[in-house]
Amino acid sequence: MRKALLFLFLAAIASTLLSGCSSSTTHSIPAPPSGNTVPVSLSMTDDPPQGVEVLFFQVSLTAASLTSSSGSTVSLVSGNPIQIDVTQLQALSAFLGAAGVPADTYQSLSLTFANPQLVILNAGDTSIASSCAVGSVCTLTPTIDNSATVGISSSPFPVTVTPNTPLGFLIDFHLNTIIQPDLSVNLGATNGISVSELPPATALQPPQFGFLPGTVETVNTNSNTFTLQTPWGSTFTVDVNSSTAYNDFPASACASAGFGCLAAGQSVQVQVNSVEADGSLLTGQIIYVQAANAQTVVGVLVGFSPGSVQLLLYQNPSASSALPMGGLANVTLASNTSFSIDTHGFTMPPGAIFAGFSNFTWGQTLQVNVVPGTLQSGGGQGGSGVWGPPPSVSFTTNTVQLEPSQMSGTISALNDPDFTLQMVIGPICFDGACPTWLALVPENIDTTSQTAYVGFDPDSFAGLATNDTVSVNGWVIETGNGILDPAISLPFTVAQTVALHPAATF
Repeated sequence: MRKALLFLFLAAIASTLLSGCSSSTTHSIPAPPSGNTVPVSLSMTDDPPQGVEVLFFQVSLTAASLTSSSGSTVSLVSGNPIQIDVTQLQALSAFLGAAGVPADTYQSLSLTFANPQLVILNAGDTSIASSCAVGSVCTLTPTIDNSATVGISSSPFPVTVTPNTPLGFLIDFHLNTIIQPDLSVNLGATNGISVSELPPATALQPPQFGFLPGTVETVNTNSNTFTLQTPWGSTFTVDVNSSTAYNDFPASACASAGFGCLAAGQSVQVQVNSVEADGSLLTGQIIYVQAANAQTVVGVLVGFSPGSVQLLLYQNPSASSALPMGGLANVTLASNTSFSIDTHGFTMPPGAIFAGFSNFTWGQTLQVNVVPGTLQSGGGQGGSGVWGPPPSVSFTTNTVQLEPSQMSGTISALNDPDFTLQMVIGPICFDGACPTWLALVPENIDTTSQTAYVGFDPDSFAGLATNDTVSVNGWVIETGNGILDPAISLPFTVAQTVALHPAATF
């Protein structure tokens, strides 16, 4: 089983403070108290734990607020809860939102979470709670020990927010500490959450602010802006400039990449480079996801045969309730199914092939469309505190795209421009009992001149060192079903991003 399937993480609400606020923007910033204000943005990334065999962990952020020295509070989120799929942020960040707050000194940050959902693969040697058999995928709605609200008042607080002075926080949830042996969630666990300051906005390397998914609402060609509605109902104004890249737009959307590719109803992802003084978002990259009225899903490959694949779903651009996140999809491949690599503007090296069944391997991330009229629901879904099979659906697809996957481990060997990632596959524990086995799985990581490095000194291949603990975001390439017969080939991963993680934070 690939490590991309096995690491669990939640982390990094990052708040970046910029000057100014304008009521002309459609960005849903709550009205702040009187006085000079700055937009405060929220992003999310991860420090993943080791030895936890978790496929999916979703939680909702329901509230976030700063408390000033005078005791007044300023809310950073409003509207619907923000559902966070934390299992896809090992080497990436997710932009969550922004709010206007007054310039002041702030003593603490408060975060409230709800509705965790957990899906695991039981690769141990015994069943869990007599209802999750060995080798099966199981789901649980964990209980939350103590309060779901966490207050953070240690370093780097207190902080002083001043106009025209960018400032940011990075808050990491270490879920190997937060998830308890009985699979309850203890947000107040010692060392479960840590906080650090982000570098100033001018020093950030995209995608530090993170990616934001949504649906294009309106396009303004006069101002080179468009409005984007997120799956949780917030609306942002997005600015583009001459440096903005337009990736994966098909010929049906536009003849050549550019602002003219955008149209109302499209699903896209935008890379947020900065929050502008008026609260709008400047984007460095816009990635096409699907056309208006289409239906696609993204999931991790957990099973396959010549005519079908089984995916654990984690992204649903159309936000359809008929496609359950954390559920299993049994997907039939139509006879005319096309296969491609969703490159996001990245140039693939020679040998990076994805053309059919022989290029499948467990742990790949795939985006597939749903052929209209083929979607059917199945059973499943464990209740609160009760193990059960995940909800399931079935449908037919005729397009399969290979997307970047997430994996973490320790660098065991360097051979510029490649390195070997040693990944620990370990069992999940229940009621204090853990199987004794652990497996070390090597993964060949290929880097190119386009690979981004985050947290290294220097931020390049030269900054890597053996025994570094890192996360990789990249395309898992299988060149001939080596997973079935290692004598044929060995999978490798083309790294889009490599992020350094202090081992002590796991």
